Amino acid sequence: MRRTIIFIFTVFILLSCKTQPQVPQHSVVEVIKPEFEVTSIYIIQADIVVTEFEAVIKIDNPNPFAVELSSITYELFGNNRFWAGGTANDLLQIAPLSSGETRFKFTMNFIDMSRPLLDDVIAMRQVNYRFKGRAQVRPVLPDVSVFNVDFDCSGLSEVKRRAD
Repeated sequence: MRRTIIFIFTVFILLSCKTQPQVPQHSVVEVIKPEFEVTSIYIIQADIVVTEFEAVIKIDNPNPFAVELSSITYELFGNNRFWAGGTANDLLQIAPLSSGETRFKFTMNFIDMSRPLLDDVIAMRQVNYRFKGRAQVRPVLPDVSVFNVDFDCSGLSEVKRRAD
C-alpha cells in the first residue's frame, strides 16, 4: 500500500509539473546576393581639362526582406581604362524583392584618358563600363549579421548631360 501511495504521489507530481516551453532553434536565413548595374552616367560640369560626372547605380534586392547597403568600395572603368574609384557609406535601404538606386560622383581628366573614351564622352555616346568592388550588406532582420558582397558587372551605359 505504501508503494502504491508513493507511486501515485510521484505520478501526480510529475503530471502536475509544467514542461518548459520549447525555445525555437534559430532558423538559417539564406541571403541572396544583390545585383549591381550602372544605369547611366551624367555629365555634371564640363571644363576644358576636367569634367565632373555622376554614375547612377541600380541595386536589385532578390530577397524577401529589406537590405541596407551600409558601405561600398568600388572601381569604375570606361572602355577598359580606370575611370574612378572610391568608398561611400550609409547609402540606402532596399525594400524586399525590389530595386534601389544610388549615385557616385567622380571626375575625368582628359589628359589622362584614352582618346576613344574621350570621343565617346564628348559625343555623349554609350560607354563600355565595368563596375566592380565590395559592398557591405545588412539584412533588415533581427540577429542576422552584416556580410560582404563582391560584385563585378559590365555593360553599356549612355553618357548624358544632367538636367538640373
